[in-house]
Amino acid sequence: MRAALLSPDRRWLWPLLASLTLLLVLLSLSSGPLAISTGESLAAALALITGHGEAAVAPEVALVVGSVRLPRTLMAIAVGALLGQCGAVMQGLFRNPLADPGIIGVAAGAALGAALFLVIWPTAGPLAVPVAAFGGGLASTALVYAMATRDGHTSIPTLLLAGVAVSALTGAAIGLLTYIADDLALRDLSLWQMGSLAGAQWQQLAVTVPTAVVISWRFQRAAQALNALLLGEAEARHLGIDVSRLKRELILWSALGVGVAVAATGIIGFIGLVVPHLVRMLVGPDHRLLLPLSAAGGALMLLAADIGARTLAAPAEMPVGLVTTLIGVPFFIVLLRRQRHL
Repeated sequence: MRAALLSPDRRWLWPLLASLTLLLVLLSLSSGPLAISTGESLAAALALITGHGEAAVAPEVALVVGSVRLPRTLMAIAVGALLGQCGAVMQGLFRNPLADPGIIGVAAGAALGAALFLVIWPTAGPLAVPVAAFGGGLASTALVYAMATRDGHTSIPTLLLAGVAVSALTGAAIGLLTYIADDLALRDLSLWQMGSLAGAQWQQLAVTVPTAVVISWRFQRAAQALNALLLGEAEARHLGIDVSRLKRELILWSALGVGVAVAATGIIGFIGLVVPHLVRMLVGPDHRLLLPLSAAGGALMLLAADIGARTLAAPAEMPVGLVTTLIGVPFFIVLLRRQRHL
């Protein structure tokens, strides 16, 4: 059914996506300080997944692939898919191709939650920062939503302004924490704000992957309603859509997705802006296609950025958020120029 939505000259997208995914997964499993061939990486991953063939894999290869590279690869796919889809939903909801998931303040709130624990309570434990980041993201989103909602109706312009205000407030609070932080806490905070997949673990994947699956299912169910909303709120209401409820649910689901992503990897920018816009240019605005392809594109972009982060400055490793920013900023400038000439 989905393939039928594509015009015949766009059917090449499916095999291209499958081929790129396989290629990037293999590169991700074999990239890093320890030189491991693609065949060895694939054998180790298959042995871990199927439970067979461990004897044919060197112990150090099995350890590196099973404990570091495979979780990191799966985390890149899950987080990239979350960010790509949430970006597509935000752009559809606000009917603005320059919107991204950070527009509702969730990333700023998550950064503040993480900063509080990194600076004030650095010995709280390995799970404290992700939990605090998730809680901060949801709290900031709830505040933005409450400021923009009156009598059960949410004003999109007010929501945008509230998001800007909350982001500015949390930025000031993070600046204060940065000022009082010691050298170690300051470094940890700086690295967290630049985003990284280096700390990916199976325990985190147990939360991130199911969240990505559930949110993908929920967004896909709202695809037709988002298509109607592109015509305007009044037209969507005439088609029987509860616009206020749709806004509320999609904003909260997007906040959940971005909050989980930021809690797992830190702040990784521009995926939610760049990927949906590129997909829309290829296949059009139909959210039945736009949402799954944005998920796939987000996963591929983050996988490619993470491979670059591990190899561009080898043997050192760059924060992956820097790589996505280097990709996203030129694209954002091009978007602004296109918007100016429309």
